[in-house]
Amino acid sequence: MFSEYVAMVLEGAWLTLGLAACALVCSVSIGLVAAAFKLSSSVTLHRIVDSYTQVVRGIPDLVLMLIVFYGIPDVFTSLGALLGRSWQLNIPPFVAGALTLGFIFGAYMAETFRGALLAIPLGQIEAAYAYGLSPTQVWTLVRLPQMVRYALPGFTNNWLTLVKGTAVVSVIGLQDVIFRAKFAAQATHEDFAFYIVSLLVYLAFSGASLFGLRRVSNRYRYGAASGAR
Repeated sequence: MFSEYVAMVLEGAWLTLGLAACALVCSVSIGLVAAAFKLSSSVTLHRIVDSYTQVVRGIPDLVLMLIVFYGIPDVFTSLGALLGRSWQLNIPPFVAGALTLGFIFGAYMAETFRGALLAIPLGQIEAAYAYGLSPTQVWTLVRLPQMVRYALPGFTNNWLTLVKGTAVVSVIGLQDVIFRAKFAAQATHEDFAFYIVSLLVYLAFSGASLFGLRRVSNRYRYGAASGAR
């Protein structure tokens, strides 16, 4: 019986990993756009992104998760009632979790990417334009590859925090590691054992992530050192 519940908790690890991966794609996409807006000459775009990052940092992740999953459908239904329509909006827990986490960590990724872009020597950008490269080519061939190297430390921290942040999706009924661990603990009254299992799952994710990202970082550092020589 105990081993069956352990297997059930471990199955939730795949859902947690999939959720984190989807949220990462969303956060990186938002972060890149927001970083570009922050570095643009448009005061309006700059203010919009500043407001976005400040609001996200000031609201707990759990509150935003509840607003997206419960609040938005409720507002949608109320708006339909005002217009005499029976509107219904059901957001699947996985979608709500991935989008909310992506929106939250997009703000942190934006600051990471902005700092990385600013760290690129200006002379390299000027040299690229002097060679006749278009703005798109400068971005894809000069800015983006170097941005990855400078952004990796901050990206690693954001990713590890995002993985841990997936635990909040259990409150909206998504059967992740925490949800299943809580269910197993209640069924067997072995709270400590199953929460230790969930702890080990998150430690495994963190350890594997650090190992992989360190290898990537070392590879970029080697390339930079080789270029310097």
